[in-house]
Amino acid sequence: MERTTIQGRRNGSNDLNCYIHDGTTSALESAKYNGWARFREFALPLILLTLLSPATVRAASLEPATSKAWEEYIESANLRMEQRAAPGKPFLWVDEMPDRLAKVRAGQIVVSPIGPQNPKKVPSGLIHDWIGAAFIPHVTLNDVMAVARDYGRYKEMYQPTVVDSKAIATGETKDRYSMLLMNKSLFLKTAFDSDYESSYVQVDDRRAYSVTRTTRVQEIEEYGSPAQRLLQEGEGSGVIWRLFGVTRFVERDGGVYLELEVIGLSRDIPASLRWLVEPMVRRVSRGSLSTSLRQTESAVRLHAEAANSKPGNGASIVTTARRGTAARDLNSTHSPR
Repeated sequence: MERTTIQGRRNGSNDLNCYIHDGTTSALESAKYNGWARFREFALPLILLTLLSPATVRAASLEPATSKAWEEYIESANLRMEQRAAPGKPFLWVDEMPDRLAKVRAGQIVVSPIGPQNPKKVPSGLIHDWIGAAFIPHVTLNDVMAVARDYGRYKEMYQPTVVDSKAIATGETKDRYSMLLMNKSLFLKTAFDSDYESSYVQVDDRRAYSVTRTTRVQEIEEYGSPAQRLLQEGEGSGVIWRLFGVTRFVERDGGVYLELEVIGLSRDIPASLRWLVEPMVRRVSRGSLSTSLRQTESAVRLHAEAANSKPGNGASIVTTARRGTAARDLNSTHSPR
């Protein structure tokens, strides 16, 4: 008789894809696995189509209890950032673990959920909290900040998610801007017209951080069709109700470390489908943050290259000197000791 041993599961997942089989798979186990594969291929899209159809998602609305839970969570996120900026505390998330720092320093983009439960259940909603980090060599803090505050070009940097973007008002430490976000996930034809406020804090000449939050999010139903309609705030599919972000910048080791924590508030997922939908939500969240960091890295590199090609542009003397120092730092970290 053929025998199959199931050694365990990766990351505690209930997905049959995460089981590790050792030996010869029995006909029964094979049938179970193939049945799951067929379910994912044919039945799963139908379930999601039903779950996220306009008739279902229009019923979602942002409740006062959900908003209250969101504000409390954001208050704790602000407190965590203030603690990181205090003397003697690790400013960067990557500095908390040597192997994490080594991966990012080697060019990997590392993305992770914050906390053991993600998304976090709140009354009539979910809070999604993810952090990602990247290292951009041969650039300066000024290069990265210039790109981060170039809101009019977000629609070019972050395609296809950002359809349109523009600055509303800019100041020394606080900016306001707007973005039109396209939701191309799953089966919804929606967009989100949103306004943001960003505050910037210069910790010292090599460290800075920004805090960004939405001040308005309105869903555009049936976007791009003759029937498109701008909904009231807090109404619609509930895919995005609120967004909040903390970005940290550190210039060292011949480049700039960039960390981005993104927190979002969405509608809840029905309990009967949570086991099915939440893993997909986590994969989308992880992939979106990784893509955003990669797109930011590309934009910063292009900015630095353009600045280097124009050596006589005013403030370029200090910037060029900083880039030279960055290159020497980068080389020294790779040289034998």
